Amino acid sequence: MTTTLAGGRAARRQTMRRIRPRRSPAVPLLLAVAAGAAAVLWLWWSSTASIADTTGRIVAAGRITGLLAGYLMALVVLQMARVPALERRVGSDRVARWHAMSGRYTVCLVLAHVFLIMWGYARQAGRSLGGIVQQTVTSVTTLPDMGKAAAGTGLLFLIALLSVGGIRRRLPYDAWYHVHLLTYAAVYLTFWHQITTGNEFAVEPAAKTFWYGLYGTVTVLVLWYRIITPVRLNLRHRMRVEAVVEETPGIVSVLIRGRRLHRMGAEAGQFFRWRFLAPGMRFSSHPYSLSAAPRPDMLRITVKAIGDHSSRLRELEPGTRVWAEGPYGALTAQRRSRGKVLLVAGGVGITPMRALFETLPGASGDITLLYRANSTQDLALWGELAGIADERGARLMYAVNSPGGERPDISAESLRRKIPDIDRHDVFLCGPPGFARSVYEALRGAGVPARRIHHESFEM
Repeated sequence: MTTTLAGGRAARRQTMRRIRPRRSPAVPLLLAVAAGAAAVLWLWWSSTASIADTTGRIVAAGRITGLLAGYLMALVVLQMARVPALERRVGSDRVARWHAMSGRYTVCLVLAHVFLIMWGYARQAGRSLGGIVQQTVTSVTTLPDMGKAAAGTGLLFLIALLSVGGIRRRLPYDAWYHVHLLTYAAVYLTFWHQITTGNEFAVEPAAKTFWYGLYGTVTVLVLWYRIITPVRLNLRHRMRVEAVVEETPGIVSVLIRGRRLHRMGAEAGQFFRWRFLAPGMRFSSHPYSLSAAPRPDMLRITVKAIGDHSSRLRELEPGTRVWAEGPYGALTAQRRSRGKVLLVAGGVGITPMRALFETLPGASGDITLLYRANSTQDLALWGELAGIADERGARLMYAVNSPGGERPDISAESLRRKIPDIDRHDVFLCGPPGFARSVYEALRGAGVPARRIHHESFEM
């Protein structure tokens, strides 16, 4: 059984809009981050009178790494705040990678800071390198706010350990997600010793004001976008499950009804983080893309059962309350820069591609969708896709395994053969990580510039 959810007049109007590509602000933001790091180094330089000996150099290195770690901690939290300007303009996948990279650098800097500063203090106290542990115990028990800092540092190392690839993949998503939220506590606990024991903030009052401003701004953004905004959104729109429909074996669509949903600002290609207030699911929040253009009274997600949460969606009862956060993601029509577009979907990656297939601006023949699945039975939403293709004059292709299990050829040569002018297309890509990587390489080999291959993947 399948269910059709058309976008109506709003979706059809969107297909007629002019192409006005929106540039990503990623480069200016990275330059701003580098400028901030340079300012932190200048703060250390301006507050350091001289470095007379080896002990002074070790302590100075500990101060530098501590300042940079404190600066990066604020950025790590900012990247967790789900600020719309980052999530929708830069892209949730890129922000997630920035967050992971910043977290790794932060942990390395914290480790270097603790080792260097304790070594320097040990030398000042006349202890050898082996006396670092004793010096650490002394500092934690006697210096102000160092006990909090020690607890916060321990939390940071725990989070870092559980985020290592092999361990992360073995953890249930919900367990990892809730442990990851301890980052807020870790940053709070480590903040205070920076102010009370940091030489730079004692020497230069303006530096303390700047540090309070930096962390205060990040705190306000977290409170606004992680707590206040979702509460307002859900109180305003009051979403509930309308129906659950099986599209193909193992894939279901969840129709969600609410009030004035068009005012949420969601676009085709975006996703929400969904929490269904049903027994056993209340404390689980998972990201799922919209599988149809948003309607004023209805949203739809289409999900493959690959875990405990996604498998239980088929059990949802009509009327179940829904709590959503979003919309997020930059895989929208705003990324498009050319008249012709190729959409490539693998498996359940068809969900955002189906919404874009319906709504992307384009004349007859401008839009092509290539859908990869293991078999024709796995081609979810195929009836809808065929209807959209007929209505819009779009091209719809599928690539499935042969009866003997042989995988279809999606290479640079086959793409050029099927779409001779592929190098003049924009390409939107969504699918499992391995599939996405191989298609990306094939597209590059077929002459599509990297800037015109648009994808959101949290593992690429």
